[in-house]
Amino acid sequence: MVNKKKPRRPVHGVLILDKPLGLSSNQALQAAKRCFNAAKAGHTGALDPLASGVLPLCFGEATKFSQYLLDSDKRYLATFRLGLETASGDLDSETVRECDASAITEAQIHAAVAKFQGDIEQVPPMFSALKHQGQPLYKLARSGVEIERKPRPVTLYLYKVLAIRLGEKPEVDVDIHCSKGTYVRSLAIDLGYELGVGGTVTALRRTQAGPYDLSQMVTLEQLQALSEQPEALDQLLASVDSPLVALPEITLPESSGYYFCLGQAVIEQKVYRFAEEGDMVRVFSEAGDFLGVGLVQAGGQIAPKRVVATGMAKN
Repeated sequence: MVNKKKPRRPVHGVLILDKPLGLSSNQALQAAKRCFNAAKAGHTGALDPLASGVLPLCFGEATKFSQYLLDSDKRYLATFRLGLETASGDLDSETVRECDASAITEAQIHAAVAKFQGDIEQVPPMFSALKHQGQPLYKLARSGVEIERKPRPVTLYLYKVLAIRLGEKPEVDVDIHCSKGTYVRSLAIDLGYELGVGGTVTALRRTQAGPYDLSQMVTLEQLQALSEQPEALDQLLASVDSPLVALPEITLPESSGYYFCLGQAVIEQKVYRFAEEGDMVRVFSEAGDFLGVGLVQAGGQIAPKRVVATGMAKN
């Protein structure tokens, strides 16, 4: 007798997963997807296997808005070890250089960190998912190939020293709030370079991604315990529009909402109470269903940019 696979079910919303240490972001995604038996899901920006914390997973219709989370600001708690330099900038690769950094003082560390505040340029590490001629840099790095990387602009809204433990290999705990594309491993490398002793990340936990933080997280263990209770699992999901909470919200009457969902621009003068021409807005029906995202145009027109399947009720 052939065992038929259990059909995947439609699941819509955002799960804020506490990614455990040791798993890649894709491994964590697939584990969560199995628990939900979900038809469609994707993650919104990878965390290294040696990092933990906030990893938003988009299910179903929410995958249409994952780019908003990819582009969002992030926040991390990290520990840097000075006097140690590795190939990857963390403990997931071989040691390149070690030295006695016991001469480094707290004042020197604070002064060095102060140089990396606000708008800076950062060279991405070789051990990253960035691609060169279609090949991820980390694959090239593992084969011993190094490619020149151009510095990229990033913003550090906060780069604060929380604690310093001096010694032969000083450790520095930091709180980092940064723009998309910031590599914490590069910050550790740059700090070590500034102090002349090398630096690497020994611990990393993402505490915020876009609108989501530690208080909303769910563990894989919690999901696995509820794997036979789909209704309970679905209660753990944030709404489909939750990645877009920074956008103004507009409600359309039933007739306008119908045409909006067909991909047609509609006129709604009330939009100017909340937004200006050129703004993106979240669009809802009078029944409270999330319809999608629209662009405000001249004359009060709202042109649909991303439309969801009907029936996505607002949480």
